[in-house]
Amino acid sequence: MHSGARRPPDRGSGAPRWPRPCGARPLRGPRPGSPSPRAVPGRAVPCRAAAPRRHPHMEPRESWAALAAGGVAGVCVDLILFPLDTVKTRLQSPQGFWKAGGFRGIYAGVPSTAIGSFPNAAAFFITYENVKSVLPHGSASYLTPVTHMVAASSGEVIPFSLVQFPLWEALKDLWSWKQGHVVDSWQSAVCGAFAGGFAAAVTTPLDVAKTRIMLAKAGSATARGNVLAALGGIWRTQGLSGLFAGVVPRMAAISLGGFIFLGTYEKTRELLL
Repeated sequence: MHSGARRPPDRGSGAPRWPRPCGARPLRGPRPGSPSPRAVPGRAVPCRAAAPRRHPHMEPRESWAALAAGGVAGVCVDLILFPLDTVKTRLQSPQGFWKAGGFRGIYAGVPSTAIGSFPNAAAFFITYENVKSVLPHGSASYLTPVTHMVAASSGEVIPFSLVQFPLWEALKDLWSWKQGHVVDSWQSAVCGAFAGGFAAAVTTPLDVAKTRIMLAKAGSATARGNVLAALGGIWRTQGLSGLFAGVVPRMAAISLGGFIFLGTYEKTRELLL
C-alpha cells in the first residue's frame, strides 16, 4: 500500500553519506534523516582549527574584589618584608654592607611604604585581571603565557612581573590538572613562592644595576641611568659575582613575598566573592 512517503533516490552501489567527526574515515551504511555531503571515499575529513576564545568580561563585583584584595596583599607583604629588602639593598651597595648601614634602621620608612603599597598593588591587580579577561585565550597552549605576559606588563612595566606571573599561572594550572580541581589559596601561595624565587634569580643583574644607579654619585657616568652601561661596569670590575650580588637573600625574600602576596590576594579575593 502506498504510504505517501517519498523514497530516497538510489545512488547505485554507494550508500548515503553523513557528517563525521573530524579526522574520521567515511563510513558506509544508511542513516535515516541525515544530510548527504559529498566526500571522497577513504579520505579523512579535515578538522577546523578552534578559533581563539575570550574570557568573559569581568563583572563590577569581580573588579572591586581584585582591587581590594590586591591592596590588602600589598600592605601585608610590605610590612613583613620591608626589613629584608633594606638588607638586600645594602648588600648590593658598592660601599659594602656594613658601611652602607648594616642592620641599623632597617625598619625606617615602613609607614610611608605601607601607605603607598595599597594603591600600587590594587592598581596592578585590577589592571592585570581586567586585561587578562579581554585578551584572546585559545585552546593553543602558547596563547596562555602570552596573555599573562601582556596582562602583567600592562599592570607593571618591570621585567620581574613579566617572568613571575606567567609562571605563577602555569604552576597553578599544572597543579589544578594534577589534582583534578582548582588550587586552594595556600596552593596558589606555594606556586607564587616558586615563581617569585625564579623571577628573582633571573632578574638579579637588572636589580643590581638599578641599585647602583640609585646609589651613584651625582654627575657620575652610572648616575645617568644607562642600565646597559651599569651592567657593563659591574661585569668589568666584579664579574659574575657582582652581577648576582645579593641573589640568595633576594630569592629568599621574594619567594616569601610571593607566598604572602599571591596567597593573601587569592584568599582575600575568594572571601570577597
